[in-house]
Amino acid sequence: MPMALQAPGTLQKRSCAPRRTSDARGNPWKTPRRVVRAVPRAQTAERTAAQAQEEEFEALAQVCAVLGSQWGDEGKGKLVDVLAQKYDVVARGQGGANAGHTIYDSEGNQYKLHLMPSGILNPDAQCIIGNGVVVNLPSLFDEIKGLEQRGVHCEGRVLVSDRAHLLFDFHKEVDGLREEELAGKKIGTTKRGIGPCYSNKAIRNGIRVGDLNHPDVFAEKLTRLVDENRKRFAGSFDLDVEAEVVAYKQYFEQLRPYIGDSVHVINQAFREGKRILVEGANATMLDLDFGTYPYVTSSNPSIGGVCTGLGLSPNKFGCIIGVAKAYTTRVGEGPYPTELFGEMAERVREEGGEYGTTTGRPRRCGWLDVVALNYACTINGFTHLNITKLDVLSVLDEIKLGVAYKAPNGDVLSAFPSDLTLLEEVEVVYETLPGWKSDISKCRTWSDLPATAQAYVRRIEELTGVECRWIGVGPGREALITKDE
Repeated sequence: MPMALQAPGTLQKRSCAPRRTSDARGNPWKTPRRVVRAVPRAQTAERTAAQAQEEEFEALAQVCAVLGSQWGDEGKGKLVDVLAQKYDVVARGQGGANAGHTIYDSEGNQYKLHLMPSGILNPDAQCIIGNGVVVNLPSLFDEIKGLEQRGVHCEGRVLVSDRAHLLFDFHKEVDGLREEELAGKKIGTTKRGIGPCYSNKAIRNGIRVGDLNHPDVFAEKLTRLVDENRKRFAGSFDLDVEAEVVAYKQYFEQLRPYIGDSVHVINQAFREGKRILVEGANATMLDLDFGTYPYVTSSNPSIGGVCTGLGLSPNKFGCIIGVAKAYTTRVGEGPYPTELFGEMAERVREEGGEYGTTTGRPRRCGWLDVVALNYACTINGFTHLNITKLDVLSVLDEIKLGVAYKAPNGDVLSAFPSDLTLLEEVEVVYETLPGWKSDISKCRTWSDLPATAQAYVRRIEELTGVECRWIGVGPGREALITKDE
């Protein structure tokens, strides 16, 4: 049976409540993996929807990951920000300042984050920038300065892994030079230097945060790195290495209070029973291995990249939440089967404010692609889905779901293809559902939603087999509905 056309009724609701996976020494228990405590669900007159949601968040697993399931910009930061109020540690394990998360505090003030984990607004949470992240220090310092100016204290709460790789400003320049070489086949990167930095990491000539502890070693590595780029881009690239070394000596003094062994710290926190929330950056369809390669990011935003980017073993994760918009968007180049064009695309873009947090670029918009979503569910093993921006679709008379792909020969594909030529040629099979044509941004419970909006969410559940536990109907923290039927 084709992946996206599985029969209705196959939804399997899963709990992501806490489970003990090890004793105080970190040795695994011999109990079955899925022995869990039930998440509270029933709502009574004495328990408001907000109280029920608070209790549910408090009952989530000790280690929980929130990951993007599409092409990024799904609104992961909001759920992370809400959950972060209940967690002791909030960590990022991959990507760099190419990720943009817009979040709001309890008073509705907006914050745009790029490197900083969204848990920074919880004054009791420790924020970790893990070993898998590539860190541009000037960008990090600007972000810290902006937060401090708004009363958000960072020092003593933010840890930058000594194993994380440094992303220099010249990496951004190299990023642009590489794009120019591609001419008509540009990837459409954010030109934030992410690819060149990860390239240096992969060929083992990158520079890590810990190298700042040894000025002579740092200067030697930087000189070699710059010389390689001078040769590679002769006449187009140059850098004053001595000035850069001096600048980074000053950066090191500024960074010193934040540097630490993130692998030890996060695993020690686990052993002490602290609750750990992992915030994904980018998304599965941009994964270096699983996305629409080469139109992808340069890291692994799927669950495997989370494990290697933080040094957390897979058996520690009790809850993996996939975040998906009620429709789809992507920035940059690459195939996009359910893409909308013309007036409909513009309508969704304007209604959803679909412009990049990091770049300001208008996002391409399309219908929800269930084939791609099923693919992401398979790779990550999502226990639950968070459907965001359902309110954006309120203006539409009818809404489509892309439920299958047909190849040019008429065959229905059994999986999301790796062949981009084929992906560009597929015919999307759509289901059309009625819209609700009413403002749902003030809805706060599942029963508040119109029946047609509920039917849309239920159909996503039927097609993916994963419970859509949380539904976003607006930008603020409070605009998050728990599906409690």
